[in-house]
Amino acid sequence: MDRLKQIESFVSVSLKGSLTAAANAEGVAPAVIGRRIDGLEERLGVKLLVRTTRRITLTHEGSAYLEDCQRLLADLANAEASVSAGGVKASGHLRITAPAGFGRRHVAPLVPKFAELHAEVSVSLNLSDRVVDIVHEGFDCAVRVGDLPDSSLVSVRLADNRRLCVATPGYLKRHGTPAHPAELARHQCLTLSSDASQTRGWAFSVDGELQHLKPSGRMDCSDGQVLHDWCLAGHGIAWRSTWEVEGEVADGRLVRLLDDFAAPPNGIYAVFPQRRHLPLRVRLWIDFLKHSYGDPAFWQNAA
Repeated sequence: MDRLKQIESFVSVSLKGSLTAAANAEGVAPAVIGRRIDGLEERLGVKLLVRTTRRITLTHEGSAYLEDCQRLLADLANAEASVSAGGVKASGHLRITAPAGFGRRHVAPLVPKFAELHAEVSVSLNLSDRVVDIVHEGFDCAVRVGDLPDSSLVSVRLADNRRLCVATPGYLKRHGTPAHPAELARHQCLTLSSDASQTRGWAFSVDGELQHLKPSGRMDCSDGQVLHDWCLAGHGIAWRSTWEVEGEVADGRLVRLLDDFAAPPNGIYAVFPQRRHLPLRVRLWIDFLKHSYGDPAFWQNAA
């Protein structure tokens, strides 16, 4: 119990930004919260928070530990909900959101299947490439692809997502094949426009370090599907997710490039608000996504 209290207090302080706010939320003195944090750091042998008179910030280790703690508390809440729910059926309205391209291909087909399993649940699916504020806009869950910004939301990793450079055999025959990311400067690169969400550029692992490049080309677009179509038409090199292009790579219409410099995979996540008791319909939807995305046949069939 002491360990759990320490973890709950650490998460609360990290998200609320102060011992006082965390103490007020729990109805205890700030000194109690402080002792729990001290005990946790002493037990782990690592500094998790940097505390000054003005603010509290997470250390590098603290940031990594926070994500694990949020997942642990969410799993615990799910386990308790599962037991307490017993034979109760899921019901009510489920509002979910996902990126447009990924959502059309890998979320929308799952919604009818989920609805068939849970006849008393209705579902609204919102597809948008903007980062939806699920708390203020009233969504129960979001599917997000890529690195997650720091937030008070809880995330569950559903699957890995890898990005790769691709081009058609015809383009490579005309313009040559780049052997190093630096050579992309001599190619027509099909990039997201500056008002889109991919602001850091294309990621590569060069000499053991992660580097972000912002290649240029004569055409860019805010819509990833258009970039995909342009790439298939032979207009240049694109940096796309495996879930989007693995079918064309498998049948030879696209060629993988610069695999020796591929960045480590990021993730596909279910993201939901911090809640003490997660509604059964939300928990079942997340479990359904984990089960579906964890099956290799799902991605093979999608390709």
